[in-house]
Amino acid sequence: MRIVVIGAGTLGLSTALNLAQRGQSVTVIEADHAASGSSGRSVGVVGTQHVDRFDIQMRALSVRQMLGWKERGLDFRHIGYMRLGRTTEDLELFARSIAIQAEFGLNHARVLSRSEIKRLVPHISTDGIEGALFGPQDGYVDPHLLCGLLVEMIRERGGVVKQRCRLQSADRTGAGYRLETSAGSFDCDGVVMAAGAWASKVAALFGHALRVVPERHEAVNIRLAEPLDYVMPMVMDYVPGSGGTGLNFRYERPDELITEFHRPKATEGIDPDDYDQDISEATKVELAELLLERLPGLPGAGFGRGWAGLYPTSQDGRPLVGPIGDDEPMLVAAAGAGGYGIQLAPIIGSLAADWITEGQPVSLPEAVRLKPSAARNATTASAR
Repeated sequence: MRIVVIGAGTLGLSTALNLAQRGQSVTVIEADHAASGSSGRSVGVVGTQHVDRFDIQMRALSVRQMLGWKERGLDFRHIGYMRLGRTTEDLELFARSIAIQAEFGLNHARVLSRSEIKRLVPHISTDGIEGALFGPQDGYVDPHLLCGLLVEMIRERGGVVKQRCRLQSADRTGAGYRLETSAGSFDCDGVVMAAGAWASKVAALFGHALRVVPERHEAVNIRLAEPLDYVMPMVMDYVPGSGGTGLNFRYERPDELITEFHRPKATEGIDPDDYDQDISEATKVELAELLLERLPGLPGAGFGRGWAGLYPTSQDGRPLVGPIGDDEPMLVAAAGAGGYGIQLAPIIGSLAADWITEGQPVSLPEAVRLKPSAARNATTASAR
């Protein structure tokens, strides 16, 4: 089959690679360049330390693919991922998470005491913290290098990646589609919409509504006057469904960290073609206060480069993966991964390819719940 994937971020490229590996004729079209949207502004975290069974299962499948890409040269830096817990209830969630992870072949996680947290991160304050969920094999990747590797692997299998190729209109042509772009026309049997923050705009060109809200999020480099003599893991002060500040930070190199917020919130979203891509002074102040509280002993810390990116977020906080309408099984969405696009890209790519080639999510049958629906496209946001 001739399949066009719209979007050359991690979700689109992962989908295209999965399709090419299954023998399909794949063309990726990208309005700008690979990793030019949300993927390229991500901090690149790959972690499995979650507390919901389905979330853990998806990440377990993603990590397997990511490790395969590591064998192809992906620089997957295993610095570890630590999720802080503030209550005994959090620690109970963490213990259940470890058991669930083990079911899916992930046997490295453990619960840390306050003293163990301090041994791993000597500069951290454990005030208000009961313990942590820690996965030493988790870490991060460079999103630009990841996208570059995926493009290379797609082309090795005969796929095409066309950059500076903006979708302008789309029409049904019998059982397929004709796409008009800034670089010419494409006729195809199926389409995967993986346009990130532009997902709603792309869906509208096909005559459909897809509720993906672009949420603006900010990150900043922390420069240290003295280099650390240890590798600081990714630290997340937030437990899904529970609480925390949402502050997270990770090692970039001995004299530099990266920090940001990850907090659920309802928003009407912003225009991905017109938003402020710099960090605000108000965010810097808030981050500084939280960092001083959690990392009071950092040597001469100061802000470096800051930036803003977009989390393409669905209303229920779950990705939207599957046919966008019952009458168009070959028009598939791969969108709405929020701030988890990098770590979920491998499994979302597999699932989107499943819907095209198998008509169902065979890689993870439970993922049928991710299929777009009228209820999931409702305009009332729910807690995430």
